Amino acid sequence: MKLEQIYTGCLAHAAYYLESNGEVAIFDPLREVQPYIDRAQKDNSKIKYIFETHFHADFVSGHVDLAKKTGATIVYGPTTMKTGFDIHVGTDGEVFKVGDIQIKLIHTPGHTMESSCFLVSDEDGKEHGLISGDTLFIGDVGRPDLAQHVIADLTQDKLARHLYHSLRNKVMPLSDDLIVYPNHGAGSACGKMMSKETTDTLGNQKKTNYALQEMTEDQFVEAILTGLTTPPQYFPKNVLMNIQGYESLDEILNRGHKPYDANTFEVIANETKALILDTRRAEDFAKGFIPNSINIGLESNFAMWVGEMILDLNQEILIVAEDNSKVDDAIIRLSRVGYDHAIGYLDGGFKSWLDANKEINIVNRITSEQLEKHYNEDKLVLIDVRKRSEYNSEHLVDAINIPLNEINNHLAEFPKNKAFIVYCLGGYRSMIAASILKQRGFDNFVDIIGGFNAIKTTNLPLTEYVCPSTLL
Repeated sequence: MKLEQIYTGCLAHAAYYLESNGEVAIFDPLREVQPYIDRAQKDNSKIKYIFETHFHADFVSGHVDLAKKTGATIVYGPTTMKTGFDIHVGTDGEVFKVGDIQIKLIHTPGHTMESSCFLVSDEDGKEHGLISGDTLFIGDVGRPDLAQHVIADLTQDKLARHLYHSLRNKVMPLSDDLIVYPNHGAGSACGKMMSKETTDTLGNQKKTNYALQEMTEDQFVEAILTGLTTPPQYFPKNVLMNIQGYESLDEILNRGHKPYDANTFEVIANETKALILDTRRAEDFAKGFIPNSINIGLESNFAMWVGEMILDLNQEILIVAEDNSKVDDAIIRLSRVGYDHAIGYLDGGFKSWLDANKEINIVNRITSEQLEKHYNEDKLVLIDVRKRSEYNSEHLVDAINIPLNEINNHLAEFPKNKAFIVYCLGGYRSMIAASILKQRGFDNFVDIIGGFNAIKTTNLPLTEYVCPSTLL
C-alpha cells in the first residue's frame, strides 16, 4: 500500500494518493488533475475511485475532470444533493476495495451534512489511517458555518451540534494508533487554529486538540463558534461549482494562454473590463507597475487572496507575470478557486512594458528604521492591514486596523489629504493593499518594507502581546 499526502501550500490543502495492487484512489483532488494521472501511470495502476470528503468551499475540486479522463467513480458521503455529474452516494459504514486494501466510509456530518471520513485498512486488515477531510484537523476541527451560506436552514449552531456528536460517536472511539490525514493545514480559512503539522496520531489529537476535550454539547458549540469571522466571499460560489460541475481546465488554459505585446495588451485592457493582475513579487511590483493593476504575488497564498479581493468569479483577467514561464501557473492557481476567465498575458512580462516606454506607477516604501526616525517627529497615521486576530495580538501603538479583506468597504477611512503608513506582517498583503489604494487614486502613503516583522526589530512602541485565540 502506498498512501501519499500531496500538499499544496498556496491553499494549505492536502490531497491523497492511495495505491494497492494496480488500483488507485484519489482523495479531494485539486483542479489540475494531470499529476494524479501521471502518478498512477508511473505505478502502472488505474485510478478506480475519487473520494470527496465533502462539497468543498475553499477550492474547486478536480473530481469532474479526473473522472472524465480516467473513468473513475466519484464517491460522496450520504447526500440528497443533485449534482451536475454522476456520483456514487456512499452509505455510513460502506466499504470500498482498492487493490488489496479496504476503505470504510464514516459519515461525520458537522462541517457540512455530507462530510465523511475514510478509514484506511492495509493489506493485512490493520487499520492504518483516517482521511478526515474537514471534520478533524491537526489542532482543530472544521468550521460549521459554511453550509448555511448555501442552505439557509443549516445554521452554524445545528451543524456545530452535529459535529459534536460526529467527533464523539464516530471519530474518538477509533484507535489511538491511527494516523490522521486532514484536508488542510495552517493558513486555511476552514478552521481557526490549525497546526503547521499536516499529520498526527489520533491518540495525540485526543490529548491536545481543544475540540476533543471533555465538555458538554453547549460548551463545544461555544468553543468552536467563538472567534469565527465571515468566511471569504468566494466560498459559496466554489461550493456551487463543486456541485454543479465546471469547464475543463484544458479549455481554461487554452483561453488564458494568449500572449500580447505591450501595445496590444494596452488596447485590450482599455477596450474590455478586464482586470490587470500583476503576479510578481511585492518588491518588484513596488519598483514599477502598469497603472490600475492589482498586485497579488504568486509566491504566497495567491489563490486565497484572489478569492478574497476579486469579487466576481466571471471577471476577465489579464496577467502580468515575472516571465512567460509563470503564466500557466497563474492560470492554474486562479482556476483552483474558480476564476476561470483569464484572457491573455503580457508577453515577456513587465520588462516588455518598460521596453515599449509605456507609463508606469510606483509604490513608495520606507524601512522600519526610517519609520522609527519619523515616528516621534510627526503625528503619523498608521494603518495595519493584518487580520483582526493578528492586530489584537500585538500592533503598533496608535495604529488603526483595516484588514485587507475588508479594505474595499473602508476606503473612506483612509486620509486623502494627509500622508499615512501601511503595513502587514511581512509586506505581501500591504502591497496588495497598496495596489488597490493606487487604483483608487491614493498617492499619499508609504509601505513599510518587511512589515510588522521588521517593525518589531526597532524600538517603536508596541501593545502588550496577547496570545491569539483564533488565527482567522
